[in-house]
Amino acid sequence: MATTSRSAGTQVRLLGLVSIIIGAVMIIAGAITWGMVSTKLAAENITVSADAPMLAGAQVAGPLEAFIEADVINMHALKATAGKTYAQLGKEDPLRATAMNGSFLRSSLFTSVIAFGVALFAIGVGAIAVLLGWALRLLPTPEAVIAREPVLVNA
Repeated sequence: MATTSRSAGTQVRLLGLVSIIIGAVMIIAGAITWGMVSTKLAAENITVSADAPMLAGAQVAGPLEAFIEADVINMHALKATAGKTYAQLGKEDPLRATAMNGSFLRSSLFTSVIAFGVALFAIGVGAIAVLLGWALRLLPTPEAVIAREPVLVNA
């Protein structure tokens, strides 16, 4: 029985350590991804348009700025095409290229917003894994539980 208890205690502690390591790797990978996307966006020298509802003039280097600028690009493209989307414009319509470019730019910015979200998700899951691993390692071993003296309650 002691061998089984010792083995179970060791396995739980090992599982806790593995969880901590995996969590730390996820946190690091998420932080690197966030930093990489932010750096690449900043290198493009995009600024939020002056007519944006908020953050006008801010450099696009984060998810909020990218999302806002994507909306402004959509607004500009729809204004240029009299409210028509790429699919609604005829194949020979010269405004179709404007709609296509606006759609491409919006998609690129939305892709970066998604990348920020995935990076944040990885960091969050990593943090949960670290906390769960830490909790598993704090559990008393079966030997310690068995070795405790019973507590008598006076009735």
